[in-house]
Amino acid sequence: MALTFPSLFGRADPPLVGIDISSSSVKLVELRAGSKTAMRLERYAIEPLERGAMVEGVIEKPEVIADALVRALRKSSSSAREAALALPSRAVITKRIALTAGLSEEDYEFQVESEASQYIPFPIDEVNLDFQILGPSAQTADEVEVLLAASRKEKVEERVMVAEMAGLKPVVMDVEPYAVRASIEHVSSFLPNNGEGQVIAVVLVGDQQTYVTIILNGQAIFEREQGFGGVQLTQDIVRLYGLSFEEAELKKRAGDLPDSYHEDLLKPFVALGATDISRALQFFFTSTPFTKVDQIFLAGGSSVVPGLCEAVAERTQVATELVNPFRGMEIADSIRDRQLRIDAPSLLVATGLAMRRFEP
Repeated sequence: MALTFPSLFGRADPPLVGIDISSSSVKLVELRAGSKTAMRLERYAIEPLERGAMVEGVIEKPEVIADALVRALRKSSSSAREAALALPSRAVITKRIALTAGLSEEDYEFQVESEASQYIPFPIDEVNLDFQILGPSAQTADEVEVLLAASRKEKVEERVMVAEMAGLKPVVMDVEPYAVRASIEHVSSFLPNNGEGQVIAVVLVGDQQTYVTIILNGQAIFEREQGFGGVQLTQDIVRLYGLSFEEAELKKRAGDLPDSYHEDLLKPFVALGATDISRALQFFFTSTPFTKVDQIFLAGGSSVVPGLCEAVAERTQVATELVNPFRGMEIADSIRDRQLRIDAPSLLVATGLAMRRFEP
């Protein structure tokens, strides 16, 4: 089997920009090698998307998204033309399988394709298929554990098309949860004992949904999707104050709302979010052997809603903080620290994608 571009676990040489396309915005991150640290945040940009351009991970208006990506590139002043993008987890089938150790790359490709037909409900010629060798099998000494990943070609091609329309060359197609883990692995290195042995909950609070991933020693041990997102607060603002959705979104982000907003809308929204996140953790405890979480990292554009971080910490009784994927990195002089503190939690996926340039 000859793997065709794009590879779901591909690597890229510099320069490279990580591109995260969500339902509300296009986010771009470019990292470079630092002079004193391994990585330096060279530039980033966040460009809003009109509603309906991306719906539940499906690109509905490619021209609109490509235009937003062009604006993000212009805003960031990036000259990079190679890009790493990601597919949402719902668009990718993953499966851990065991294969004989010591095979050649070509033999592994053949074996993976043979095994894939058992797990993929589509003809093999309709999917992009890739694999990654994770390491020795825990069960058998002469086998290795392999992660198989497959996605419908149309899902890959629509993202490739958007990038190419913006003048970029896609060289990596990742999966969003793996990009998140790459960022969290970096952030976790600043925890006690480099985060080893700690149960870490990553809570990505998005526009429509909240995604909870529990990570232990770099591996996801639990994943759950909750029906809570920032759009709910925006819709409440629309109903209460008679604004358009776009006006409500702008005023929410600027904090330009009547005094009644805090008690009538913000406080109940924050309480609901903390309750939802607490329920996800309780489900984790009841469905796994684990009984505690050591650290919660809040991420995503809606994680910065005032009071949410504090409410989650109080409700769960777990140390909680807004994630900063650029912790320990050098920061380019052109980047404003105050704005970066606001934007950093929403750049987790884009940062994980940009980190691909540093892989061996």
